[in-house]
Formats: sequence, structure tokens, C-alpha cells
Amino acid sequence: MLDAGYWMLLSPSCKSAIRNLKSKISPGRRPLRAGGRNRTMALIVQKYGGTSVADLDRIQKVAERLIRVYSAGNDVVVVLSAMAGETDRLIQLAHQITNDPNRRELDVLVATGEQTTVSLLCIMLESMGCPATSLLGHQAEILTNRAFGRARIVGIHATRIKELLSQRKIVVVAGFQGRDQQGNITTLGRGGSDTSAVAIAAALNADVCEIYTDVDGVYTADPNLCKKAKKIEKICYDEMLEMASLGAKVLQIRAVEFAKKFNVPVHVRSSFQEEEGTMVVKEEVDMERLAVSGVTYTKDEARITLSRVPDKPGIASTIFTAIGEAGIVVDMIIQNTRKGGLTDLTFTVSKSNFPKAMAIQNEVAESIGAEQVIGDEHIAKVSVIGVGMRSHSGVAAKTFAVLAKENINIIMISTSEIKISCIIEEKYTELAVQVLHHAFGLDSP
Repeated sequence: MLDAGYWMLLSPSCKSAIRNLKSKISPGRRPLRAGGRNRTMALIVQKYGGTSVADLDRIQKVAERLIRVYSAGNDVVVVLSAMAGETDRLIQLAHQITNDPNRRELDVLVATGEQTTVSLLCIMLESMGCPATSLLGHQAEILTNRAFGRARIVGIHATRIKELLSQRKIVVVAGFQGRDQQGNITTLGRGGSDTSAVAIAAALNADVCEIYTDVDGVYTADPNLCKKAKKIEKICYDEMLEMASLGAKVLQIRAVEFAKKFNVPVHVRSSFQEEEGTMVVKEEVDMERLAVSGVTYTKDEARITLSRVPDKPGIASTIFTAIGEAGIVVDMIIQNTRKGGLTDLTFTVSKSNFPKAMAIQNEVAESIGAEQVIGDEHIAKVSVIGVGMRSHSGVAAKTFAVLAKENINIIMISTSEIKISCIIEEKYTELAVQVLHHAFGLDSP
């Protein structure tokens, strides 16, 4: 029986799901037990996002998929997100009380979303004859620091998970959450369930971590923007890290960092179909055949310029210390020297941080004697990515030439061994992605 206070927190869809659960349970099914199986074939960690567990029908489909994998003799650990939209709903509840809810209590609140989905999936699996046990983050011993709302995993003691696997149970773990050294519930921030899954896979030395989402893999470009984009069969960690940081929203950045650090193979695939997705693995020789493996973009960029800044030691430190102390992450930075001991300094931040950053820089400009602060939110960042750039010359020159041919002005440039990023006017985003995708042969089969 659910506690009355907890029941009040549930959304109408969650309440409906629980009320109707009995109608989804078919009695009398024969349990799926080990029955003479001598060994497991593999240890598989699967993660399902909010759209994959949005209602009971989808939870049942997840259960059916898990049973197929389990019945083949594999050990299975499942990591779940909250139902689609549930975390936002819970946050809105807190903000109806105050604009600045206590961060610790907010984590306690939003963690209930995953608690609902893991329990429902286990009830569903057991009703279908498959032994399963749910674990919340603290029960799975996912240890984090104390940064409520954006905690980082510092360790996983997988003792309880291993114990349940030895009993041939499917272990269903609440993603996105853990506990700090004082026993407080913490959450990992947006996309944290991906990180939970990969970290658990690393702790268990799993054979693969399968990330099930509403897309069927990683593409050479956003298919909504570039109709000729193609699914990538295999991509290395470094390329995936760049794609994740430069606009591709398939995988969370910290999840890829974990996978790279502990060499966890990650399979990105759709929960709505059976075909293979994209494998994210360590770099292999055959990955260097193409100079560019993908084109990404993000419109979550804003540009700030401090003009006619005194060009002397300590000025840059003053500008960026103020930004850093406000918790604002700076992306690209360029400096243009003027005559008379002056310079212009330009940098980019996320659009969500733009108003705060502008207010800070107006104060800084006055204190250092800069002439003015100029802001621009109508920009986008387009990037070409590929480990093959290390052994292919002329990629930057080709990028710039392709954009110039379309009269697309490059405002800022940033490069690394495996990526070239250009800040352009936002209105040219779609065109830039399409022409670069074609120029580097990504349209071809």
C-alpha cells in the first residue's frame, strides 16, 4: 500500500498506471527460473529512457524484451529513467511553493519518479513469471559527492547487485540518483540515467551497456535537418564525446566519459524496434578511413564581446573569474588586438546563461575601463567531427571554402585534432549542415 503522502505526489498518469496494473497482469504464467542452466552467456546492462517507460503498455514491451534476453541465459541489469515528463512535473510542484526550493529536498522529490518506474517494471516482470528485484540508487550503493541536482558518481559498491544476479534475478535500478557520504539522496542532473547505466556496467565489468532511447542510433547529422543523414554503425569514444558536447543529444557526455575511462562498449539503439543501433567503442584502425564521420550543430549559443579592453596583464583573469564564480561555463574565446594598447575579447556561453553573463560583464567592463559590452543570441555552432582528421590534411580549409561558397560568414573558429567548430548566424544553420555533410561525402552509402 502506498503511503498517502507519496500518493499525492504522483501524476495522474502514474496513478492511473498503478490502478490499472492488475488488468495488465495475466495470472497463471509459468515462472522463468534457471532450471538446469549451467552458465550465463553474458552480463548485459540496459538503460531505458522516459519515453520507453512512458506508460504501462511501453513498460510491458520493455519487460518482454528483457525476458527474451534473460531467457537466452544472460544476466541482466536494467536502469530506468522516470516516465516522460514526470521529473519536470515534480520540479514544477516544488516551484509552486517557492522559486528557490531547498536543493536537498528537491532531490528527494524528483528521485520519486524513478522509484515509480522501477517498481512498476518489477511488478510487471514478476507477473510474467520472471524473477526481478528493484533497487533505488542508495540501495545499489551508488555513491556521489554532495552537489545536489548535479552530483557526480565517486564509486559504486555493486555487492547487492551481484548478490541478486547470483540468484538469477533481473536487477532493476533507479537511474539518475545515488547517495552522498552522509546518506542524503542526490541526483545526477539531466541525462543522469545514462551515466548511472554506464557506471554500473563499469563496476560490474559488463559485456555491453545498451542505451535504449527514442532514436535508433547515432547519425552522421541530425536527420530532421539533413534528410540524407545515415546511421553510423560504429563510432569511437572521442568522436562520441565531441558529438555529445557539440549538439548531438543521443548520449549524455558524462556517460561517454565513463565508457571511455573504463572501456565499456555502449550500444545506442531504439526501444521501439529490434534492429541494431550504433556501437560506441574504443578507437580502431578502420575508423580512420574517413576524414569526417559526422556534422553536428547547436543553437544553444550566445556571444558576448567586450570592446576596447585595456590590453594588459590580469584583465582576462578579471573577466573570466567573474564568470566562473557565477558558475557559467565559457565555450569559445577569441581576442583581437587593436592599436593603442587595446583589444576586443569575445566569448560564447549557453543561451540560458546569457542574461546573467551580460549583467556580470557590464559590471566588469565598467571596472576595467572597457568601452562597451555587445551581446548576440542569434548564432549557432556548426561542427565537423572525425578521428580521421588526424591523418587527413585540408579538412579545415575545405570546411571554410564550403561555407564561403554559400556566403556563410564565419564569426568564430575553434579546432582540435578531431573537430572544427564554426560560429555562424543562426539563420544559416540548416544550409551549413547540409552542404558540409555533402562536401565530406557523408551523403554517400
